[in-house]
Amino acid sequence: MTKNEAVFKRDLQKKTIHVERAFDALLDEVWEAWTQSESLDQWWAPRPYQARTKKMDFRAGGLWLYAMVGPEGDSQWCRVDFKTVDLKKSLTSSATFCDEDGNINTDFPAMYWKNVFSATATGTVVNIEITFDKEADMEAILKMGFQEGFTMGLNNLDEYLERA
Repeated sequence: MTKNEAVFKRDLQKKTIHVERAFDALLDEVWEAWTQSESLDQWWAPRPYQARTKKMDFRAGGLWLYAMVGPEGDSQWCRVDFKTVDLKKSLTSSATFCDEDGNINTDFPAMYWKNVFSATATGTVVNIEITFDKEADMEAILKMGFQEGFTMGLNNLDEYLERA
């Protein structure tokens, strides 16, 4: 893995995307950036969009409800339902598009995330496994520009961590 470059691996048969990304920051800082709404709002959305949190309840059984707001004021609502949280080690969640009240939009596929955080000698590595119900769901998310958008967000996280 090249330092500070996201590595994407797709397995269509297993309906899975693997992403690995290293950060030049301590595990505590990276964990906080992924789990606190004030931090997520600073980096999560690909520019020129911005994430704006409406509700954050970071715990197993909790949720993060946010909008990706564009430069013209357009917004796309999303919800993340936290399934498990192992403090500063891992978290699992499901992510879906929704309305501003958190009602899931079933026209779009769900994504099931497993994030594993590991301290290294030079910072932190985050390994992400995203699975889907069907191959077509994975293909739809990729066609929507997921890889490009998520890469931009991870690069934003680098900048955020440098400022922190």
